[in-house]
Amino acid sequence: MTYPQILAFAIVAGMMALFVWGRFRYDVVAAASLLISVLVGIVPADKAFTGFSDDIVIIVASALLVSAAVAKSGVLEAGLNRIAPYLRTTQIQVVVLVGVVTLLSAFVKNIGALAMMIPVAFQIARRTNTPPSSFLMPMAFGSLLGGIVTLVGTSPNIIVSRVRGELLGEPFHMFDFTPVGAGIAIAGVIFLAFGYRLLPKGRKGAVSLDAALNITDYMTEARVPPESDIAGQTVADLRRMANGAVKVSAIIRNETRVSSPLPDAAIREHDVLILEGEPDALESVVARAGLKLSHEHRRPETDEATDEIGVIEAVIGPNSILTGTSAEQIALYERFQVNLLAVSRSGMRFKERLRSIALQPGDVVVLQGNLKRLPETLKELGCLPLAAREIRLGNARRSLLPIAILAGAMVLVAFNLLPVAIAFFGAAVLLVLFGSITLREAYENIEWPIIVMLGALIPVSEAIRTTGGTDLIATWLSSIAHMLPPTGALVLIMVTAMAVTPFLNNAATVLVMAPIAASFATQLGFRPDAFLMAVAIGAACDFLTPIGHQCNTLVMGPGGYRFGDYWRLGLPLSIIVVAVGVPLIMVFWPLR
Repeated sequence: MTYPQILAFAIVAGMMALFVWGRFRYDVVAAASLLISVLVGIVPADKAFTGFSDDIVIIVASALLVSAAVAKSGVLEAGLNRIAPYLRTTQIQVVVLVGVVTLLSAFVKNIGALAMMIPVAFQIARRTNTPPSSFLMPMAFGSLLGGIVTLVGTSPNIIVSRVRGELLGEPFHMFDFTPVGAGIAIAGVIFLAFGYRLLPKGRKGAVSLDAALNITDYMTEARVPPESDIAGQTVADLRRMANGAVKVSAIIRNETRVSSPLPDAAIREHDVLILEGEPDALESVVARAGLKLSHEHRRPETDEATDEIGVIEAVIGPNSILTGTSAEQIALYERFQVNLLAVSRSGMRFKERLRSIALQPGDVVVLQGNLKRLPETLKELGCLPLAAREIRLGNARRSLLPIAILAGAMVLVAFNLLPVAIAFFGAAVLLVLFGSITLREAYENIEWPIIVMLGALIPVSEAIRTTGGTDLIATWLSSIAHMLPPTGALVLIMVTAMAVTPFLNNAATVLVMAPIAASFATQLGFRPDAFLMAVAIGAACDFLTPIGHQCNTLVMGPGGYRFGDYWRLGLPLSIIVVAVGVPLIMVFWPLR
């Protein structure tokens, strides 16, 4: 092993360790890796920023913008709302929801497809009194399966296409992934139609603004004003007033906290009570006892007499600006004119004051604000509304325009009339020009951390190849594969990509694994196409943890899932992906 190879492997190993640690965001880790690679000399200074001009960056950014415009149109939700009353059994509901998400994910980014469908799933759950946990994880997995069907469905496909273009002179085209991806997606949806029963039945998530989140997880705080009926009484008296449905988990008096107060503990004027329970029970006891929610005195601003103050339930998205910070630190009321009224996190009991809770992706929050402004505020905060909502964004022609533009871009790419980057960049520009999405919304919906990570990691992954590192790893793998049949070699690559993805991020996995897989295939005397396909599918199909993909993270809080719930449904689905995917790859992309 040469000195440059040692440096390249050390940087990648350090990068993977930082990804797993999670202390720094992945775009920061990628940028630091690029800087170190330049400083130690394995990436030439004049090549440091070539990744940002790569077609991958343009395609991913444009696909995100197009996805946002399609989501904003509301056409899909309107259609599903019409058929929702006819979906009477849980199995039919799962099939329809998962099937629609899977199909949609083939043409728009999978995180965007899932975000469109989550509110619809909650409406159906509320109407039929079905736990949303029966829907949400299968839908998240369906969005990952749909992403592998076309070139633009998921970032790994776009990156693998680029690698093939560099190696063989021609990239994968729009529907080259479809024969294999569609077969896997169909098998996956069939499994999920029955496999949702493997999920624990006791998981509770937010069904609507009026439904319970989770009696042990829902927490709010209220102040005892002088006129309160409960002032001078005890904790036991308050519990009796709530018929035992609300627990006083702490009393804060003069900034001193008393956790788990005894039933005979006195409640005094100006105390702050940390309360746990269902929203209905909390609302009832706050009203009956004359309590005040901690921020109720800070009434959000209104423009007109007709403006209405209300509350909305939302889940914190993977790239929310609230991640890692608290309402107090971010000055939530001062900056956004919204109050944080409650927080729910699956399996978590909070010890901090409401204003001091460090929020995480997947947390369910209840926000109070001006109902006219709340939808825009949620976008700015990076939160997804969970309450049912009607979307009306103009006339039918305007609503259908994003669908028509997306279809046009797909046709141009399918018939090789335009390169993917040009077609989707053009689609994004047209959507802005025609007003389907505003310029501000366009910039907000591009996931800049992903863009930065891609731009920074492309030169780093190139350094592993130029130093000979990919050939070295391929030689190690081929020494193992020589003892295996050709099918075993393909399984080895796909399973390796699946195993690495939860810790490295799927785009980063492909940037590292694709050149290795191509070199591995060449050393074994095989064509690289099948192995590149295996890397793309393995990296895209991360079903085992809530942290490996944004779609999995997004449903964790609303579904009430725990970390260990994912493998129950994800492990058999992963086995199905390998069992179905490898034979299909060998049929449509022969090894020789």
